[in-house]
Amino acid sequence: MPTVNAVQFQRKFGRFQHEAQLEPVEITRYGRREFVLMSAEQYDWLRASAQRSHRTDAAADTVIDAVKRAEMDVEHKPLDDLMT
Repeated sequence: MPTVNAVQFQRKFGRFQHEAQLEPVEITRYGRREFVLMSAEQYDWLRASAQRSHRTDAAADTVIDAVKRAEMDVEHKPLDDLMT
């Protein structure tokens, strides 16, 4: 993600507006991250994605039981070693 300070952003707004159509642009003030400029399409996708997310502590008991019973494919066994 491109990063720009607030002064540069103000001076070259059109350039960063164009860049934000392609990918989010991070805007800093005094070296700290303050804002992210993104296209309306990216913002809409982000909002829709957040609404599709669900907290695991709110999952139905049947879902929790299914996850507990789930097993990984043997090819992913090395991942278990990373957890110990």
